[in-house]
Amino acid sequence: MSEERRGRRSGGRAGRQAARDASARPTDAFITRSLKPFEILTEEALATIEHNADTILEQVGIDFVDYPEALRLLADAGADVNGERVRFPRGMCRKIVMENAPSTYTQHARNPARNVQIGGDATVFAPNYGSPFAFDLDQGRRYANIEDFRNLVKLTYMTPSLHHSGGTVCEPVDIPTNKRHLDMIYTHLRYSDKPFMGSVTAKERAEDSVEMARIGFGGDLEDRTVMSSLINASSPMVWDATMLGAAEAYAGANQACIISPFILAGAMSPVTTAGVAAQTLAEALAGMTFVQLVRPGAPVVFGSFASSMSMQTGAPTFGTPEPALVLYTVAALARRLGVPFRSGGSLTASKLPDAQAAYESAATLQPTVLAGVNFVLHAAGWMEGGLTVGYEKFIMDADQLAMMAVFARGVDMSDNGQALDAILEHTPAQHFLGTAHTLANFETAFYTSPLADNSSFEQWSEEGGLDAAKRANGLWKSRLASYEAPPIDDAIDAELIDYMERRKAEMPNEFG
Repeated sequence: MSEERRGRRSGGRAGRQAARDASARPTDAFITRSLKPFEILTEEALATIEHNADTILEQVGIDFVDYPEALRLLADAGADVNGERVRFPRGMCRKIVMENAPSTYTQHARNPARNVQIGGDATVFAPNYGSPFAFDLDQGRRYANIEDFRNLVKLTYMTPSLHHSGGTVCEPVDIPTNKRHLDMIYTHLRYSDKPFMGSVTAKERAEDSVEMARIGFGGDLEDRTVMSSLINASSPMVWDATMLGAAEAYAGANQACIISPFILAGAMSPVTTAGVAAQTLAEALAGMTFVQLVRPGAPVVFGSFASSMSMQTGAPTFGTPEPALVLYTVAALARRLGVPFRSGGSLTASKLPDAQAAYESAATLQPTVLAGVNFVLHAAGWMEGGLTVGYEKFIMDADQLAMMAVFARGVDMSDNGQALDAILEHTPAQHFLGTAHTLANFETAFYTSPLADNSSFEQWSEEGGLDAAKRANGLWKSRLASYEAPPIDDAIDAELIDYMERRKAEMPNEFG
């Protein structure tokens, strides 16, 4: 064998090993970004928005409604409490948050291999949240039920581009309102082993979530953070008792609170980007301050959900440029504050998994990745402004998430990535298809979509001429058909079921 051939064969083995090493990343449970966050404002502009947020907190204040414990904690910390209106001395909230809240934390999963990092250079994708309706091409739009909930948890578990099981992936309206949180937490623990979110619709439901998590994790949380919870402000500038009670329950148990103002610009805030950003920062600072007063060091995530609206109809709109500008701005504010950031997703107002759904979702997802968002809720399945979760849309979104994961990892600058040896040993005007480097890397060189059709028109026609939504319909069905539940200790499963049944027996049925 010639030295040239020996070198090429050796280079091929080295290339294949490098490609395997690159794909066998220890952080595949979440995305580790190499791209620097895209900045749209100067330091001076960001400092102005921070000053404006402090002015809002100092002069306007935030209402903490029907929760005397919050008023007591805030007054003891130095805030000016007048009835339920709380005004904060300039800089108070920022100081408390920066001195206590962790910049990153680990959310532990039932399977330790699926633990995720929240914050820093990590991005975690989680599915849809909160929709009362479900949609698929076979049944159309209908009220969601517990079977839909289980299906979506199973699909999330089987989807590598989703790192987190989420929380209320849809509302199972066939179960009483005051009891369904038990079924949802059990479903996350039994049918997945990814991290998940707890219930926030009442303080006692948050406490149930913590107790079921304790059981599911073997009887002792050991101060580990195993749940995140979505704590939404009642914008403009109100924190209500339901959210404060849930936040207190989670923070007291060292579980994470995602403190998220929910703003429809023009209705719940001014219409301008800088105005939305300042109000968002003020509301979030007040909420995060409360969490740190409950338990200093409890993990918090600075959340932002901001949508534009049709000034003709009042309906929320998605995929428009203004919310993207808010996202970039608030992401930068979160980095300056030193806490993880939640925003973005695959958002659309479309009622179908169609072209509108695709382009509006892409217009939301790309800023999400470029801005360096750490925790991304609504990453898969969101339709109709959040009223509906779609099975086909879930599959289509998951495909885009996998592409974004490749994009966010950036350019491979290893020796294999530079491919200089392959170029130096190559003859000009000859293709690279048969070279050792190409043969070593072809399986992992490019993202391959399980959904997109790249065949000829003739082949596509012979195979049924299916559009993307119909192909996605077949994919979610085949995945559910092949689902296998992750292992769980029989004694733990029995204890979870017993707890769920006992708690349900203690409550009357409430629908609404």
